[in-house]
Order: sequence, then C-alpha cells, then structure tokens
Amino acid sequence: MSVLIIEAFYGGSHKQLVDLLQEELEDCVLYTLPAKKWHWRARTSALYFSQHVPISEHYRILFASSVLNLTELAALRPDLGKLKKILYFHENQLVYPVKKCQERDFQYGYNQILSCLVADVVVFNSVFNMESFLTSIGKFMKLIPDHRPRDLESIIRPKCQVIYFPIRFPDVKRYMPKHKITHLKKMLSLERNNGAAPSMALPSQQEQRGSESVLKNFTGESGLCGAVSGLGTIQQESLGSSLMQLSDLNQSNSSDDSNSYQEEKKQNPTLNPSDTLGGVDDQQRPLHIVWPHRWLEAAYCGCYPLCPKDLVYPEIFPAEYLYSTPEQLSKRLQNFCKRPDIIRKHLYKGEMAPFSWAALHGKFRSLLTTEPKEDL
Repeated sequence: MSVLIIEAFYGGSHKQLVDLLQEELEDCVLYTLPAKKWHWRARTSALYFSQHVPISEHYRILFASSVLNLTELAALRPDLGKLKKILYFHENQLVYPVKKCQERDFQYGYNQILSCLVADVVVFNSVFNMESFLTSIGKFMKLIPDHRPRDLESIIRPKCQVIYFPIRFPDVKRYMPKHKITHLKKMLSLERNNGAAPSMALPSQQEQRGSESVLKNFTGESGLCGAVSGLGTIQQESLGSSLMQLSDLNQSNSSDDSNSYQEEKKQNPTLNPSDTLGGVDDQQRPLHIVWPHRWLEAAYCGCYPLCPKDLVYPEIFPAEYLYSTPEQLSKRLQNFCKRPDIIRKHLYKGEMAPFSWAALHGKFRSLLTTEPKEDL
C-alpha cells in the first residue's frame, strides 16, 4: 500500500471523505481513531498512531486531516516524516468560535500551524476555509507574549490549494417529483468548458450507497432546506440566530468531551417564525461552516437552500438563496408559508456537478499519486 491515510477523528465528514478515498482509489491503507473526545484526539493521536501504524517500505504518501498533529508524528516516526505529507482541512481552529476563550485552546490552532509547516501540501475544502486560516495566522501568533515567529503566512501559503469536499450523489429519483428529476439530470451534466470535468450521467442503482443518510435531510412536502447537522465541523457551537428550521430540524451540540456529530432530529410540520430563528445567542452568529456539503446534498434532493450571507455560503450558493439579517430570514419564511408552491415548484439555480466525486476524483487521484521525494 503506497498511500497511508490517517484519520484521528473518524466520524461525520471526516469519515465520509477517507472512506470514499479508500473505496475509490487503489493502493490505500487507512488507520483511524473513533470520533469522540476530539480535544484529546488533537492532543495525543500522533503518539498513538506512531505506535500503531506499522513500518512499511511501500508507503509513499501520507494523507491526514488537520486534527492530527503532523509535526509530532513526523518527529516520532522519521520514516513517515520522509513521505509526501498531505494535510486536509475540514475546519480550522484559528477562526472557529468558542464559547469561552481559554489559554489552553491556543494549542489547537498552534498545532495546525506547525502541521502546515511540516506538510508538503495543504488542502482546504473551500476558499473561505483557506483564506480565513491564512489571514488569521498573524493575529493568532500575537497571543504569544514575546519572541513571536514571523512571516508564517508567506511560508505556508505557497503550499495551499482548495479541493472541494467530494460528494457522491446517490440516486434519489424515486423520491422526487417528475419536474425536479429532469432538472436534476441537467444539474449533474458536466460540459467540457473552462476546464470542467467530463460529463456524467445520473447516478446508477449501484451508486445509491448512502442515499438514506442524504434523504434524512429531505422533506418532500415542503422542499425547504434548513439547518442540517453533521457538517464536518468538530466543535459544534450553538446554532444561533441565523438557522432556519422547517419540517426537518437537526440540532447538533457539543461539549469538551462529547462527539460533535451527535444528532437529534425533530419533526415540526408547521412553521412558527419565532421558532425558525432557533434562539439568539449573545453574538448573533450563524453556524460556523467552512464547507456546507449537507446543504448541497439537501439541494440535490430538491430542497430550497436558505443560507446566511456569510462564511462559505456565498462561495457556493447564488445570491437569491442568501439572507443578511434574521429579519430578512423571517420575512422570506413567512412568504414561503403563505405561498408554499414557490418551494414545491422551485428548481435549484446553482451548480451541483462541480462538487461531485465525478468532477473531483481526478484532483484527488493526482494529489495522491504524485511522485515521492527522491530521498525515500
């Protein structure tokens, strides 16, 4: 096995990505830790993997998420340190909101910066994720009382690139009205222009794996896509004022020693505008998302995405699906309640195909098949 994949937090989108890579790419071996107590995974997983990943002369590439302290692993296992090291950011700790800032939390962002310095390639799942990380390094390092390192952004930036989180869209035709099935085929039809990937057909029956998990976030009656949990972020905070809930509401909370991917699904067949705001936290801050693949999955299933005009959303969704204030959100939801046919007949106007595995698999293959260093 030439590609060594290490996932220190094997759950949610972290699990979804490495499972997909292992299944679709040849010559991969995967080592993981369960998706719980993420703080301890970030602190100690490198030592664990240094003892449990067997030595092999066949390894050429190391792929790991940013939960792993890559610096420690490379120091503890010099044989792994010589590999081409790829670090993938599902989220970054420099801008992630915390309920209470504590000095100990500095270590998580610091570890990610060190891991970037050690990595050969640093991959982010969105431009927002990459830029928010890189542009925050300078401010973050000012937390050090004296003798601060300099120019870290300029050192790390040349290593960075964006490869969107790949989604393997399942076959959901049997759940959708006919007019949306036709539109779905058009959304997944890729043309060869501007460097687009080759064309792909609607997923076959063999590609239905995972369809049930996607459809948990789909409501055929309302067709409205609300806050969907399991978004790949590790430290789920309060959903805040920006989240809308209609028919399908997922609430995801975390504590210091709990799994951030715990979900509780509540059905609410009627819309109460006062409930849709989900409560207002002290900073009126939307759910922190660096890659909304669950929202894309729901839009693929025919839902109407309604997202805050903030974070990564403008990067993914057209302007008509964005709102700027809770008042705008409430007004639009009330309009949808008065005219539900708007949602039921609506055809999604954004792009879907560029975020599919069919479009992105070439980038991942190229990333994981680059020639190793000569000194191996």
